[in-house]
Order: sequence, then structure tokens, then C-alpha cells
Amino acid sequence: MSWFVLVESNTTGSGRLFCARAREMGLRPVVLARDPARYPYVAADGLDSRQVDTADPALVLAACRRLGAEIAGVTSSSEYHIATAAEVAARLGLPHPDPGAIRACRDKAVQRAVLREAGVPSAAFAPARTPATAVEAARRIGFPVVVKPVAGSGSVATRLCQDEAEVAAAADHVLNTDGLPPQSAVMVEEYLRGAEYSVETFDDQVVGVTRKHLGAEPYFVEVGHDFPAPLDPAARAAAGELAHTALKALELCWGPAHVEIRYGAAGPRIVEVNPRLAGGMIPRMVEEATGIDLVRHTVAKAAGRDEPLRATRERAAAIRFLVAGEEGTLAGVDGLEEARAVPGVVEAGLIRQPGQYVVLRRSFQDRLCHVIAAARTGPAAAQAATTGLQALKAHITR
Repeated sequence: MSWFVLVESNTTGSGRLFCARAREMGLRPVVLARDPARYPYVAADGLDSRQVDTADPALVLAACRRLGAEIAGVTSSSEYHIATAAEVAARLGLPHPDPGAIRACRDKAVQRAVLREAGVPSAAFAPARTPATAVEAARRIGFPVVVKPVAGSGSVATRLCQDEAEVAAAADHVLNTDGLPPQSAVMVEEYLRGAEYSVETFDDQVVGVTRKHLGAEPYFVEVGHDFPAPLDPAARAAAGELAHTALKALELCWGPAHVEIRYGAAGPRIVEVNPRLAGGMIPRMVEEATGIDLVRHTVAKAAGRDEPLRATRERAAAIRFLVAGEEGTLAGVDGLEEARAVPGVVEAGLIRQPGQYVVLRRSFQDRLCHVIAAARTGPAAAQAATTGLQALKAHITR
């Protein structure tokens, strides 16, 4: 049986699904990680794992070569490790995206520069290596601005700033906080006004457009999604065309991508391009709506077993998240069975487990539970997911 190598994983979301899909395809998944115990599903599902310093591609390559059997593919479900996985796959002669294009895209300053050179509508921006230079950049761009890590994910340490003091504080947090991967700079960006969407793509094919729901400013916590987005055909086509243009400019038309846009009075503009599957359980929602399993397609692509994307149903799906409002120990969550009983709800479950200590990160890490619903129409799916969410109550103790 051939190995299927995952370089690190997600602590929540699709990481577990990658391994499950590999097994369904007759492959033997193995997780390479600095600490395999960080992913509870590895032990729970009886998966193989190896302890490796995954920050070093040479060590990951050596670990792959020590597996002692044929390797079908190497990939990652973690944005922080997809470039390493691509580089190792290339060295082993396996299917892979362009590692250089992945690394360039993950550096938001480089990504923005490439998009600007290609004439792709985006936001004014400037990288800054100190809080003082971040303030100078914000003055040039004009308030309000968004400050974010130059290499981040999941809206971690991303903040809308209204004045110089907020910019300085946000930049200092990104550059000097131990809870983040080391950052060479912060990004200071023009704040794009308008509703937020994402375009889900695979190779050069647009799978669909997702509507995002965000929590309260100044943060950008995604608290829900709707698929397909409630856009008219012309607006949906424009969003897809913009995403495809951005991916071509970045040389990223291989496998999955998640392209975030804002749709304002001037039309769609790029927020950022992510060379990976969407997070936030969007792939599960897409599957419920269309029958297209993007996780399976990603595993198949990495293993050299490309499968055509074919929708097998046409309906709508929605997901809503219960987000922590305070710090403390999660004692439990009431209402899961009631949420599952709501007509249209197809899944309701925990993201954080009872007994875990919850620290407010003002990012996806604050999510405690999720509810996914499907229906014939978008409004019906959204209403079912919202009703399911209202049945949930988290108990957090200090």
C-alpha cells in the first residue's frame, strides 16, 4: 500500500478529512509533524505519524525517504506548510504546485506586488517592519486601514485601525507576540468597503462563490458562510473572472485555491489569494450544496489521480459558528441535539472540547461549535443554520 504524506495538519476543520479520503482511495496516510499529539484525530483514527521538524524541508524530505515504501503523494492541509509539501513533492517527482509560486503568494507583500503589476484590482498596501513605519504607511494610505501579518491565516492578528495609536499597537502585536509564527513585517492595507465573498476554485475551474459573514469590527472573525452566494449571475461571473485573473498572475492554477474579495460600488476587488482549500468548513458546505468533495479532489490531485469535478446536486448550504465571548474553561455546550433536530440541519458539532481553556484570539480560533444546513434555497438554508445555532449555549467558567 502506498503512503500518502501529510505535512502537519489543521487542528480543526479538514485535516482529518484528508486522511480519511486517502484511506478511501486505498492509500496509507501518514502525518509528519513536530508534535503529532497536537492532532488528537491521529491517535483516535489509528493513523501513522512521524515526529519531524517540519520547518526544514530537507528533514521532511529525509523522513519521506525513510518510509521505506512507495509514496503516492505529499501535501498539507495547513497553509503554513503547503510550500514545504510542494517542495518535497517536487524533489520526489510527485505531482505538485509550483513551490516558488506558493511561497510568493504566502508573502502578502509579494502577492500584492504581483497583482498590482498585473493590473488586478486590489487594495493599496505597504509592508512595514516596525510600528513606526506602519504608522507612516497608514498616513500615506489614509485611515481607516487594516493591519495584518505578512504571512498569516484565519484572520489571526488582523485588525481594522482608525488612527495612528491603533496602527502602532496592532503592528507591535503582530511583530512581538509569541503566539504567532515569526513575522518579518506587517501589512498595512487600504480598508476595502463592501460585502465580503470568496471564490472557491480548483485548477482553472471556478467551483462557486461563498458569501462571508463577519463578526464585529475591529476584527474580521468569520462567523458564518452561505453557498452559493446570493449574487446575480453577472456579479457571480465577475467575481469568478477576477479570481481566475489573480490566480493566473500568481501562477497558481493547480489544485485548490480560496480567493477572498470585497464587492463594493466599484465592483469586486481582491482582499487576498490563498493557495489552498478554504477553511471554515467551506468544503463541507460546498459538498452539501453541489456534491463536489473538494478534499477528495485535492488528495486525488496530489496522488496523481485527477478526477473531473462534476456537480451531482443543485441546492444551497449555510454554516454558522458559535464564537466564544469570554475567556475561561469550556465546561460544556448545551443544545447540540436540539440543533441537529432542526429541519435542514445536516451537521452540528463541537470545534473545541469540554475541558479546553479558551483564550480570545479574535480569529477563527474563537469558534466553539458549528451548524451546517442545506436546503433548496439560500434563505432556507441560512434560516435553518441560524435556528440551529440559536439552540446552542456554551458554558465557560473562569
